[in-house]
Amino acid sequence: MSTYTEDRRKVTTHRLTEMKQRGEKIAMLTAYDYSMAKLIDEAGMDVILVGDSASNVMAGNITTLPITLDQMIYHAKSVVKGVSRALVVVDLPFGSYQGNSKEALASAVRIMKESHAEAVKMEGGSEIRESIERVLCAGIPVMGHLGLTPQSINKFGTYAVRAKEEAEANKLIEDAKMLEEIGCFALVLEKIPAALASRVAQEVSIPVIGIGAGGGTDGQVLVMHDMLGINKGFSPRFLRRYADLSTVINDAVACYIDDVKTGDFPNSSEQY
Repeated sequence: MSTYTEDRRKVTTHRLTEMKQRGEKIAMLTAYDYSMAKLIDEAGMDVILVGDSASNVMAGNITTLPITLDQMIYHAKSVVKGVSRALVVVDLPFGSYQGNSKEALASAVRIMKESHAEAVKMEGGSEIRESIERVLCAGIPVMGHLGLTPQSINKFGTYAVRAKEEAEANKLIEDAKMLEEIGCFALVLEKIPAALASRVAQEVSIPVIGIGAGGGTDGQVLVMHDMLGINKGFSPRFLRRYADLSTVINDAVACYIDDVKTGDFPNSSEQY
């Protein structure tokens, strides 16, 4: 059980800034449904991300690209109903904001109005500045996302570490400072060198959440299915598995099948 569950105050964007200022690390995890979101929230999670990774772990797609805005809203509505403490952030899916700031605003407004989530996350830097600014002007909190941006996988052609070269690293730093300047409340850095991520966290005042970006960031995020061992087909260096639910669930289901087949379930105390 987390030692932080005693603090039941609602987590807000302002509280995340306070956590960075006092050096308290921020814990962030994905969720896609009511039951798991409730468990994660009760454990003391600071931020729950309704990630477009639902495309992979919930729908079985190879990339995050196929998931739609309607599907993201469905998952977000389910998660919000199970959460009382954590800040709920929702990914804007691919195609709902790139290159069209009016569509970006409409997409973000739908998520906020229909799901009752508290913020959205958008992948990219200067290329999507106009879209981010338009969403921010509507009073919708935005979390940025730089480094490896899975929605751009067809552009990069690989999930390898980003910003290893000086030019890309310099652009990432510039983009991080730009996102802070225009009003993003936080930033995710994915799969970049640890030294670079640490530098960004030191040079911006907004919280920086890392995934595969080392321990020098202000917090960490993982995909729930990965860290709980539900998804065993994904084993990058940065992933630490905290459970082996794949084996637990498989064994439990196998026992259930055996009990049904042998007539052991239900027994006399399990019927009316």
